Amino acid sequence: MGGRFMSSRYVGARVRRREDPRLLTGGGRYVDDIRVDGCLHAAIVRSTHAHARLVAVRLDAVRRHPSVVACFTFDDLAGILRPLPAAGTPPPPLAARVGFRMREASQYPLAAGKVRYAGEPVAVIVVNDPYAAEDALALAAVDCEALPAVVDAGQGLAPGAPRIHEEWEDNAALSFSVRVGDPERVFAEAPVRARERFMVPRSAGMPLEPRGVLAVPYPRGQVLPPNDYAITVWASTQVPHLLQRAITESLGLPAHKVRVVTPDVGGGFGTKTSIYPEDVLIPIIAARLGRPVKWIETRREHLVSATHSREQLHEAEVAASSDGAILAFRDRFLLDQGAYNPWGIVQPYNTVAHILGPYRIRHAAFDARSVVTNKTPHAPYRGAGRPEAVFVMERMLDLLAARLGMDPAEIRRRNMIRAEEMPYDVGLLYRDGHPLIYDSGDYPGALERVLEAVGYDGFRGEQQALRTQGVDRGIGIAAYVEGTGIGPYEAATVRVDASGKVVVATGACSQGQGHETTFAQIAADALGVGVDDVTVIGGDTGEIASGVGTFASRSIVMAGNAVARAAQEVRGKLVRAAASLMEVAESDLEVAEGRLFVRGVPGRAMTMAGIAQASLPTFQAPRVADPVFEATIYHSVPTVTYASAVHAAVVEVDPEIGMVGILRYVVVHDCGRVVNPVIVDGQIHGGVAQGIGGGLSEEIVYDEAGQLLTGSLMDYAVPRARDLPRIETIHLDCPSPRNPLGVKGVGEGGAIAPPAVLANAIEDALTPFGVRITTGPVTPARIVALVSASRSKARKPV
Repeated sequence: MGGRFMSSRYVGARVRRREDPRLLTGGGRYVDDIRVDGCLHAAIVRSTHAHARLVAVRLDAVRRHPSVVACFTFDDLAGILRPLPAAGTPPPPLAARVGFRMREASQYPLAAGKVRYAGEPVAVIVVNDPYAAEDALALAAVDCEALPAVVDAGQGLAPGAPRIHEEWEDNAALSFSVRVGDPERVFAEAPVRARERFMVPRSAGMPLEPRGVLAVPYPRGQVLPPNDYAITVWASTQVPHLLQRAITESLGLPAHKVRVVTPDVGGGFGTKTSIYPEDVLIPIIAARLGRPVKWIETRREHLVSATHSREQLHEAEVAASSDGAILAFRDRFLLDQGAYNPWGIVQPYNTVAHILGPYRIRHAAFDARSVVTNKTPHAPYRGAGRPEAVFVMERMLDLLAARLGMDPAEIRRRNMIRAEEMPYDVGLLYRDGHPLIYDSGDYPGALERVLEAVGYDGFRGEQQALRTQGVDRGIGIAAYVEGTGIGPYEAATVRVDASGKVVVATGACSQGQGHETTFAQIAADALGVGVDDVTVIGGDTGEIASGVGTFASRSIVMAGNAVARAAQEVRGKLVRAAASLMEVAESDLEVAEGRLFVRGVPGRAMTMAGIAQASLPTFQAPRVADPVFEATIYHSVPTVTYASAVHAAVVEVDPEIGMVGILRYVVVHDCGRVVNPVIVDGQIHGGVAQGIGGGLSEEIVYDEAGQLLTGSLMDYAVPRARDLPRIETIHLDCPSPRNPLGVKGVGEGGAIAPPAVLANAIEDALTPFGVRITTGPVTPARIVALVSASRSKARKPV
């Protein structure tokens, strides 16, 4: 059924983003742009210790500050505070097969008794002047009894390590093992084996807009009308309905009295998928005070308290035949979870589910452990376990190719799953508990396209000549398969109003993905209207009762298909009404340009506005059976679709100072049916930019006391415009058979391969020096150290 759902005037067209004129001319409306009379401002007192017992939180001096309205600690709000929502519990089929050992420790919005990371909220100060907030914070005194800090996963598992959560017997939050085939036997018999240890660095999403919350309660002392909300919350979040649920549970209000709205959101990347302490604290305090309260995160706060990601330590091994066929793979890894685990199995199991990628590997073994430490909690960030998996596998393939004296492209050719093998059963279960079966794709085709586009053979011919001239250039390849569009559902409502215009509401909310455009394209095609006749509203719980949100490359698969199906249902209602009103058969009607007309007689027609108005009942009788041109669809799927790509990069490296220049970057990508090539290109380019940052410069670093050393953009080096190459993008079109639109997700894909492809390219460039890259990011300092160590080793007497 993939790709055969509707006519395609707009779907597949390069429609310009409808959001851009507003956003590019300063017309965007973010949380901090929303002004409310009498608004108070919140500031968060945070722990300066990574691990300590709370002795006292002294706020008397704070309360005497003339701008301070109120202060709150855990004890002040103990009766209303609830544990923050957590996700990532394995579904029963997956739990039965894998046997996870999983521990839970609840995080409350304010710390009680103990702090477990520097930056954990301890108290809230409410002021009437935002400029006085820092002064008030400086008056807060937090008395602590410092405890030894655990600052890496290996240390956390050591005998006698300080326990982050005393009720646990050790610091392992999650552990599991997975087997496919008989890897032990195959490794024992394999003629070729290669092993390596890899470290993927800690990093963060760093959206341009930090987090923010504005809560406006209904005025105290006034009777709440039945058609109004007890509290309205504007939040920079990716999951408004999940946040609504958390607020209703804390305030004891029915869901229909709590409205959560995501206005324009300046990037999310998974960082805004968690429910944070501030997300519920601000509504609780606003309700307690009976006044609007706003909190806007600073960049320093974001680095110290918004969730981090990545940081995995892998010990990987591959077994192969002498001609390069991969026989088996195994991997043991640790994940540094930080102080809490809000997303359960998601990150480590995503790594396991994606590590075999597009390669035919029938025997594999994985052992994973997620370990709590005294760092900011770890949660999904664009890719969510996949960049780590791809880094390990693709580095191992280059290592194996070198061991066999084989070209890296050739070893991939010999092991890629062929298009005629689809659907392909990997032998694992996906995170949703269903068999991990690739639905469609042409992985060898993508490899050949990227090699041709980047000029791989020509580069290899020139590379040695360049080296004789002192120019160190290298080329790297990396491929991946990505599960996208995870369920269980997403909702969409489509309605035609009295003027004949179309309104689309969905639980998916945009943080820059272009939903106002793509969802309008889908609805316009289904209803036969112009794209400018469609208004898209996302992430407003007042417009649609239920929703899941935007993350995990799911919006086009889940919400897009919900929009398409709801619009088709509305189209059917319009056709039935028009047939009744015009006294013709439904099969005689066509729909185009906002009109329904009799086939072959275009002059005999009704506009959608005319149908909406003429369908209403009169004093005489109802005119049509159903005069409401609206439909709501909850689109659900049992399992995901699988997007894929192959990336290639050409780099030039200066071994003396470690600088890397990216000369070419090519992506051949398959996300099924492309709804809007302009938006897909933008998604891929943005992902590649973040992946380049992860590969070359971004790393969150703590000292041995658990203090953040990279607490500003002077230290945490996101890529600048001048650091990025022109990204060449080629689209393959392998529609998914698992949804009516034939689409696959695209939001995370661009970020998955760059760390691996760049490491491969840099190592290729430095082949004369014999260096091996096992740790990211590949910074100038690391390159210089590797080259220096290689030279020192070469100078040592035998």
